[in-house]
Parts: sequence; structure tokens; C-alpha cells
Amino acid sequence: MNRTRITFVVIMLVTFCAIGLIILFGSIIPALTDRGNGSASDTPAATPLPEGSLLITLASSNTKESWLNQVTAQFNSENHTTASGQRIVVEVSHVTSGGSMNAILDGSSQPIAWSPGDQSWVDQANEAWRQRYNKPLASQACQPTVYAPLGFAMWRPMAEVLGWPEKPIGWDTIVDLAANPEGWASYGRPEWGQFSFGHSHPAYANSGLLSMTSFVYGIAGRTDSLTVADVYSDEVQTAMRALEENTARYGRQAPALLELMAREGTGYLHAAAVPEAEVVRFNVERGDELTFPLAFIFPAGGTIWADHPYCILDNADWVSDEQAEAAGIFLDYLLSDEQQEAAIDNYLRPLDSRIALHNPMTLDYGTDPRVTPATVPPLPSPNADISAAVIDIFNLNKRKATVLIVIDVSGSMEGERIKTARTATVEFLQRLDPNDQVGVIIFSDEPVVLEAPARVGDVVEGLSGRVGGLVADGNTALYQSVCDAVSLMQAQQAEDAANGESRLYGIVLLSDGEDTVGRVTENQMFATCLPSQAEADGIKIFPIAFGDAADTEVLNRIATVSGGRLFTADPQSIGNVYISISAEQ
Repeated sequence: MNRTRITFVVIMLVTFCAIGLIILFGSIIPALTDRGNGSASDTPAATPLPEGSLLITLASSNTKESWLNQVTAQFNSENHTTASGQRIVVEVSHVTSGGSMNAILDGSSQPIAWSPGDQSWVDQANEAWRQRYNKPLASQACQPTVYAPLGFAMWRPMAEVLGWPEKPIGWDTIVDLAANPEGWASYGRPEWGQFSFGHSHPAYANSGLLSMTSFVYGIAGRTDSLTVADVYSDEVQTAMRALEENTARYGRQAPALLELMAREGTGYLHAAAVPEAEVVRFNVERGDELTFPLAFIFPAGGTIWADHPYCILDNADWVSDEQAEAAGIFLDYLLSDEQQEAAIDNYLRPLDSRIALHNPMTLDYGTDPRVTPATVPPLPSPNADISAAVIDIFNLNKRKATVLIVIDVSGSMEGERIKTARTATVEFLQRLDPNDQVGVIIFSDEPVVLEAPARVGDVVEGLSGRVGGLVADGNTALYQSVCDAVSLMQAQQAEDAANGESRLYGIVLLSDGEDTVGRVTENQMFATCLPSQAEADGIKIFPIAFGDAADTEVLNRIATVSGGRLFTADPQSIGNVYISISAEQ
């Protein structure tokens, strides 16, 4: 009996120890996946560490998320140490390049190491840091880690009609197809209609900035250097205008564009400017959802082989010498042959071309393994001046937007919610282009039009003051407000079409609760007010579920049928959500 009891006690102790270790290591090695703007939420919170260990935080662009999660888990399991014997524990947050740069510069994010998608972000950050402290963020040059080249995702049958994978396809091909009034009929496929394109916003997304820079190189016929004068040339701006007039979607992240292509099918977007890694990942992981496989097209003449530099921020006062040492040890680990080989499994290309590509980086999964930096030349990354010019000509030539903001001011919004909603909405208004159009509807017991859509530059000051004075009271006429908003935008769209204007149309719908009025039913709203199927040039609705009581199921259906996107927010995150919606416009 005593022996049995002793055995039982030993088993229980071992079990509790194992559970404790699982909890401990689960807490110190989380795979944080906030895809926001690099705000404070992207910096991992302080976590319990084993005694004698040193935490190294890394803010990394989300294109290499799966690879870094795999490598980090393996590194942490191997008990690497600094020269003093401290065990190194690495914790990664996955962020956008531009957002994380801004967060580091404003102090809301303080990682030990930073790995944006491209050297251009490092140059911008270093320039800002030099202006403040007379030194760059990192004392040593940031080291490349992997390649994630930029190009076009296109439905494979469409890419093959253009000659993929054997025939070179450049930006000029894309612009000519976009501007051709015959659309796909010019290639003998009239059933595909007009060409529809999408790309992420260059002011918010690494993929957007690099894609638009690659566009400028391609149209200007340059491969080695680019000047600001080249960017502002009539030739480049004319081509940019032709492309943007047929661009149906912008956004903050390239994966969101592929999500739309997967969800809406071939009739929505025909192509999008994205990294190769995202195309291959979608074919592998989401192939069953796709109407056709996607093809990745390397732009003829050259592309930006984004090399995801790794920067040790040792000139920042929050990084100690030992933390910098530890971050360097992890960098060496990333560059080892074993981890570079693992990059291929995670849809990335190793820096060393002697490491042969294999599945999934093959034609079967949508990319051409024969392409290398020797066959498609690497274009120089944009410096700060070129980046600013590219973003500027994009803003000058992009399709203008008509945005209608619909705000729930029912009694449940009282207090902190209405206060933060007012502040965030005013900031959103002031972020819009002066030549965009904006209107506002508020609703409680019934919808009220504060301002019909009008030129932003003419109304933003007065409208900001009115929004800043909103108060909360009454019930929630959600369904009627959606119907009224769509009706108002349809009238505006018809008027613009009669005047020969081509614009993007979006409704931002902020609500914290369910419909409590009932004059328009849920079924009536979907059956009579909303489209049965999303259209690329249709009126897109971007609902913001503000708080736990919001009817997220209904709001998500509204987003889906309109080709929009559901966001969730609370008083702390509403500003960040509005920034994401800004990138959609």
C-alpha cells in the first residue's frame, strides 16, 4: 500500500511539473499576431521568464510571420545564451512596416530588434532618428534576412492568356489592359469584362509602397536609379492615372486583397499587387476556396526583391548592450543554412541562391522557381525622397472617394464610447483627401443626415465641429439607417455617373448594439436595400462593431454582401480602426 501511495504521489508531481512548464513556456513564447498599425499593442507585454533569462522583443513585418514563428519556437527550445550565461528568449510581434516605424518613432513601441519589409523603412526611420538625436536607430547596417519579391497575383487562366509563365509581363501590360475600353475582349475573352485591379495603400503598407515604386521604375524604363523628377514626369503620372481609374480596391494589407479575391471570386478582382509569399500561401492553404489557382507574375524589367532587413536598435536608450548581443545571436540563427532552408517551407526565398527551391515554391503552387535576381533584376529600394514622391503622385492620381459616415448615437453609446467615437471620427475626417467627398448620418430613434456628401475641403472644418458635439440618447434604428445610407449613396453614384465621374464609394457604419426600433426588419434590409452580390465598383460598407454588445453577425453579413470588411473596436482601438478604413479609401 505504501509503495502504491508513493508511486501515485510521484506521478502527480511529474504531471503538475509538466503542466507548469507548458503554462510557463506558453506565456513566454506567444505568437502575437496583431496586424494593426504598429501601436503599443504590437509590443509584447512583460511576461514571466525563467530565472536568469533575457527577453528579446522583435517587431517584424507580417509577410514572414509563419517562418519567424517556426524559427523562434525552435530557437527558444534550444537554450541559447549570451556570453554571461543568460538564456535568450525571443518574442515576436507581427506588424505592418510603416505602422511599426511610426510606433517606434513616437515611443509607443520599444522592441529590441525591428525587421520591416524593406530597407526603405529603415532609411526613413534612421533619418527621423538622426534629426532628433544626431545618430541612426541602429549603430550597424541592418542585415537582410530573406527575399519576398513583389509582383502581381492574377487568376491563373487570366495570367496564361497574357502569356505566363513564359512571356514577360510588365507594368505596361497591366496599364494597357486597365485602360483599354475593350478590356479582356482585346485578348479574345470578352466574357471576363473590364480588367479590375487592386493594391495596398502606399502610405500605409510596405507592399503598396514597393509596388508603386516598382510601377514607376517600369513606366520610366529605369532599372538602376530613379530621381524625384522621374516620379513626377508626365509619362509616369499619365500611366498612374490610367491604372488608378481601374483600381477597385486599396487597403492596408496585401493579404486582405487576396481574401477578397478568394471570397468574391473571379468577377471581383482580376489581379492585385502583392508579395510572392502571399500568393503561394493562398494556393497552398486556401486552394480549396479559390475558383482557380492564383499565379504570381514577376514584373518584366525588374522588381523590388524585398529583403526584410533585421535591425538591432542599439542606439535607442531602451536597449542594453547584452540585449543587443542577444539580438545579434538570434540574427545569426536566422541566417544559418537550416533556417534559410526552412524559409522555403514558409513561402519565402533564401538569400543564398545556392539553396535550391522546392515545394511549395514551384509552378504547381503558382510561382516560377526559375526566376532569380539574375533573371529579374532587383530594383533599388526607394529612399525617403523617392518614397514621399511616390506616395504624393499616388494621392494626386488615385480614384477619389465618396465616404458616408453613419454613427450610432443611441443611449448605449453614452459615456466613454461616444467620447472616443467623436474624437476618432474627427481625426478620420481630417485624414481624408480634400478632393474626396464626405457626408455624415447619425441615428438613434431615426436616422438624421448631418451632411450630404460634399467636397471634404469645403466641409471638413464645420463638420468636424458638429461631430465633436454629438451626444448619445434614444434607441437604435440600425436597419433603417443602413437603408437610408445606401439610398443616399446610390443617388450620389448615379449623379456622378451622369457627370462622367469615376469614384470609390464607401459607407463607414459605427454601431454598438442591435436594432431596437424595428420599422425596417433585418430581412427587409437585406432583401431590398443591400446588393445580393458584391461588385468591385459597388458601394462598400465597412461596419465597426463598437463593443461587445454590437450585432457582429448582422454587421459581418452587411460587410460581406457589399464587398466591404467588418472591423471590431473598443474605445482604445477605435482610432486604429479608422486608420485601417482610411487605407481602403
